[in-house]
Amino acid sequence: MRLFAFGLGYSASRVIARGRFGAAAATVRDPAAIAAWRRRGVDAYLFDDAELQRALAEAEIALVSIPPDAEGDPTLRAHASALRAGRLARIVYLSTVGVYGDSGGAWVDEDSPTQAMTPRARARVDAEGAWRALGREAGVAVDILRLGGIYGPGRNAFDRLRDGTARRLVKPGQAFNRIHVDDIAAAVETVAAAGRPGAVYNVVDGAPSAPQDMIAYAAALLGVAPPPEEPIASAGLTGMAASFYQENRRVRNAKLRALGWTPRYPTYREGLAAVLADESGLSG
Repeated sequence: MRLFAFGLGYSASRVIARGRFGAAAATVRDPAAIAAWRRRGVDAYLFDDAELQRALAEAEIALVSIPPDAEGDPTLRAHASALRAGRLARIVYLSTVGVYGDSGGAWVDEDSPTQAMTPRARARVDAEGAWRALGREAGVAVDILRLGGIYGPGRNAFDRLRDGTARRLVKPGQAFNRIHVDDIAAAVETVAAAGRPGAVYNVVDGAPSAPQDMIAYAAALLGVAPPPEEPIASAGLTGMAASFYQENRRVRNAKLRALGWTPRYPTYREGLAAVLADESGLSG
């Protein structure tokens, strides 16, 4: 199945690197990245390159990881006509569990209402709706994957501990779901292979936990002292960091599991251990 990826960020790059879709094409932001990706067998284009229309016309599945901006969804603005006219059988849109807003720590699933609290999350809700609308118009199945906090090689608590930016901020009762990047890639593969009508799926681990616990566990794996706990009230957070602590929810993943997806890293403990083993050359 030929894949076209709009955006080659952390998650989409991992999907392509696993090689389960065979031929792949994608958009990149940096002109210097085009040659490097093409050497790896990925037909890479700048987002506004007219030449990408040919590759998109040949694609059977589109993976969209570019977030909305202040004017809406940039991929739909630029490429909706081509998406309608192509041979796509499925579109997979990477969204966020942030669309659920704050449930006060209660469990939520795909049937829970979206109560986005921030402009960024509300833009995601609108983008999800726009992609589903395009799917209905074009007769293409659209899967919305709502992702938890993403981590994996090169993007994890070890990095923050090593560079001194890790903090253990404590808000009593706070819980959060995470997801290893390889489990995101496996989720994309699962929905693409299922052959079912498009749907919404939560892509999260099965163990929502306090944010400070992951930092403490990573420090223990490294054999270093964790940073001291800090009450959230005196942490001085602003912007995105502050909004993170305004929301508290536990997210279920049963719907995706029923489709056949089984996370390789069901909690951050297995995921962090695998990252560290990878760094040490001990994985296999």
